[in-house]
Amino acid sequence: MPITHQSDPAKRARLRWRGRRGLLENDLILTRFLDANEEKLTDDEVDAFSRLMELADSDLMNLLMARNEPEGELDLPHVHTLLERLRSA
Repeated sequence: MPITHQSDPAKRARLRWRGRRGLLENDLILTRFLDANEEKLTDDEVDAFSRLMELADSDLMNLLMARNEPEGELDLPHVHTLLERLRSA
């Protein structure tokens, strides 16, 4: 059976660590979201979260504040879905 995000405590800890950002506003949004939802995230949502964590803080903030929408490699249905959840967190 493959190891999923939910079954591996190390993967869960890494995800939370990646959610720590230099820009306080991002950090607050991501921490609030993870506090409420981390234990229920699907593997697709973890993938979307990981993709978003690759962005620079300013680019991430623009997506979270709906100033921009995902483009290129981020323009995926599960990324859009997760962004909507993050925006309402």
